[in-house]
Amino acid sequence: MNQPLLSLRFWVLTLAALVVAGGTWSLGQWQLRRADQKETLQAAIEAQNKLPALDERALAATKNIANDMHRTVAVRGQWLTQQTVYLDNRPMSGKTGFWVVTPLALQGTGQVILVDRGWAPRNFLDRTVLPEVTTPAGVVTVTGRIAPPPSKLYAFKGLDTGRLRQNIDLEGFRLETGLPLLPVSILQTGGPSEGLLREWAAPNLGVEKHYGYAFQWFGLCALVVGLYLWFQIIVPVRKKFTRPAEPAPQSPPPPQSSEP
Repeated sequence: MNQPLLSLRFWVLTLAALVVAGGTWSLGQWQLRRADQKETLQAAIEAQNKLPALDERALAATKNIANDMHRTVAVRGQWLTQQTVYLDNRPMSGKTGFWVVTPLALQGTGQVILVDRGWAPRNFLDRTVLPEVTTPAGVVTVTGRIAPPPSKLYAFKGLDTGRLRQNIDLEGFRLETGLPLLPVSILQTGGPSEGLLREWAAPNLGVEKHYGYAFQWFGLCALVVGLYLWFQIIVPVRKKFTRPAEPAPQSPPPPQSSEP
């Protein structure tokens, strides 16, 4: 009765070990594929950065502008100062403040693009007090790189309109202002000016994170396989070959004579 039970237990543990090892191995492979995809994307971003900067006419004439994401630009235009928006709770260099976003009317194109101009500190005594930012009049030249619209944070009720906002929705802002906005924005680069800092973090796709996860999954797979081999194969075999030999049966003593 014990042998069938041992056999059933062996096969159940074998099946469980195969499922767990196979699953963790597949997850490790998936993390490596994700890392490879992001390395390809990082290479594409670096290639875009090496291309010549687009001017305002080339930017406005681009049919699929999303393909030029992260490409550098040097565009001329006029600030639409009255439409400036201050995005709250935005960090830079470990400090929290505002991202200042102003639409720029591209010179001679009839198109407008949002420009994330930089970061300004907030007043921690009164969050409604906006920082002093200088906006030049007339035609200006803005250098930067093409970027998606500013990222969105958790939307607090009542902070989706006005100059001080939590987020800016591109389509909603287009309807609100009636401006012919391009579907991307410009992240303005350069040194501090106009009361703004521009110490933008480099794009980080988190490739190292995927390699770390892959190492963990492969390590767990190796642990499962090692434990299975040790307890299901090696230990039983060692017990079999190190089992002490059974003592030989002893013959009964000869009968003792009852004669004196």
